[in-house]
Amino acid sequence: MPHKPPTKEELERRKIVGINEETITDVASSDYPLHYPGEEHSWDIDAFRRGFSIQFHHNDPFEASFSLIGIDASIANAFRRTMIADIPTLAIETVFINNNTSVIQDEVLSHRLGLIPFKGGHEGLHKFLKWWRKPTDETLVNSSYYDYNTVSLRLEIQCEHNDKAAPGETDPTKLYKHAHVYARDIEFCPVGRQDRYFSGADTIAPVNPDILIAKLRPGQEISLSMHMHKGVGSDHAKFSPVATASYRLMPVINIERPILGADAEKFARCFPRGVIGLKKVTAKEAAQEGSGYEGHEGEVKAVVVDPMRDTVSRECLRHEEFKGKVKLGRRRDHFIYLVESTGQWESDAIFLEAVAHLKKRARDLEKQVVNMVR
Repeated sequence: MPHKPPTKEELERRKIVGINEETITDVASSDYPLHYPGEEHSWDIDAFRRGFSIQFHHNDPFEASFSLIGIDASIANAFRRTMIADIPTLAIETVFINNNTSVIQDEVLSHRLGLIPFKGGHEGLHKFLKWWRKPTDETLVNSSYYDYNTVSLRLEIQCEHNDKAAPGETDPTKLYKHAHVYARDIEFCPVGRQDRYFSGADTIAPVNPDILIAKLRPGQEISLSMHMHKGVGSDHAKFSPVATASYRLMPVINIERPILGADAEKFARCFPRGVIGLKKVTAKEAAQEGSGYEGHEGEVKAVVVDPMRDTVSRECLRHEEFKGKVKLGRRRDHFIYLVESTGQWESDAIFLEAVAHLKKRARDLEKQVVNMVR
């Protein structure tokens, strides 16, 4: 007996992870060969192209949200991990402390400085600057710093009494000069060709100049210099270009039976604002036999407006009046990303760079496989 091809509804059902009151079902993908008798599910690039799409929800320099639809979880997670750990950025790596009489220990101060995100000209950061490699011979370290692999910074600040402070003033920022040390007090010291790439609006500077580094009192000072190098997040979190890069599956809310009147208003309150809307039952709906709206013309009904806003709290499943009226789920091949940039890369550029990194890795792997079978 020939196998009947699955209907469109059946194909959509297979993509849904079931969210029940206390359990989660259908968590494993079934889109692989021999799982369904008579169906061909081997990977096909043309089928992938037809089913894959990207939708941007908002795109700001520091935050982007977009959806990848029609992709496997392994690839979606590879993009996420690449954005966190493999996109190179510039950060403070070495701190040379000449004098530190603040209350912050040298190693803690160095750690705080290393975590400050910096920005600069795109061409200089990503094309001119190269990787710095520490020499195997320790005696050659000081001769390994060049304009194309090292950026020099300096922090020279001393706290003093403010002679112009009003009598009886108690605010330290008014009573003293440089009572607070901020990221904006760090000075960029260009060398060689760095002036060509990092000048004017493109100069090396903290992304947020108001980051507090330390608090000083009269007689205390901080005198140090710093070297910045390119690195990746897999070496240290300070090199990660993102504050966060995460994704979640697209929520699915199916209202199986009408929810009307006061129940509809209560149902809407079970979800974040904007997920469920209230609409009046039309005369056409009330006249349709078997719709469940017979005799309810003019009453409000619950409708799904924007499921993407839902957090899938399952609150509606805890109320008896909604039993059997709603089904919750998540679509397993619809990934909603949130990427927050630390400022050195624009948020959308981070994702594009992750795609380029993954393509390069795939090509390198392909070369290795070809060499193995020769």
